[in-house]
Amino acid sequence: MSELKEKYKKEVVPQLMELGGYKNIMQVPRLEKVALNIGLGEATTDAKALESAEKDLAAIAGQHPVITRAKKSIAAFKLREGMTVGLRVTLRGERMYQFLEKLINAALPRMREFRGVSPNSFDGRGNYTMGFKEQTLFPEIDYDKIDKARGLELSIVTTAKTDEESKQLLELLGLPFARD
Repeated sequence: MSELKEKYKKEVVPQLMELGGYKNIMQVPRLEKVALNIGLGEATTDAKALESAEKDLAAIAGQHPVITRAKKSIAAFKLREGMTVGLRVTLRGERMYQFLEKLINAALPRMREFRGVSPNSFDGRGNYTMGFKEQTLFPEIDYDKIDKARGLELSIVTTAKTDEESKQLLELLGLPFARD
C-alpha cells in the first residue's frame, strides 16, 4: 500500500470526520480517480507525434494510454470525424495514489518559481483540474529524448460534494495550494 493511501486512512479520514462533522466513515470525501490527458492537434499530420506522446504518457502514468478521436468534423481545423486528437489515461486505486505521491513529492517541486497550485481550479462539484505546459516535470521523462514539449492536463475526481470539502481533502493529502 502506498504511503499516501496509508496517510489518507490513518490521518486524513479522522481529521475530515472532525472538520466536516461526518457521523459515518463512508460520508468522508475520498479520491475516485485521476485522469491525465494530452491534446495532440499535430497528430493529424504527424504520426510520430502520437507515438512519442504515447510513450511519454505511459511513462508518466505507469499505464498504457487510450487514443481519443474527433467526434465531429471541423473544416476550419482540417479535422475529420474519427481522426486522432489526443491521448488519455484514467488511474484508480493503488496506481492513482502512487501517481499523486509522485506528483506532490517529485513533479511539483521541480516547477520553476512554484508557489503552490491554484486554489481556483475547482469545478463546483468537488473536482480539481490543473494543466502543465510540458511533460518534462515528471522524473520519468528524459529531457534529451523528447522531440517536443507537450501540454498535459490532470483532473483529480473526488466524492466531495463541494469545492471546500475537496480542497480540505487535497490539502490534507499534501497538495500545496498557493496562498493569496
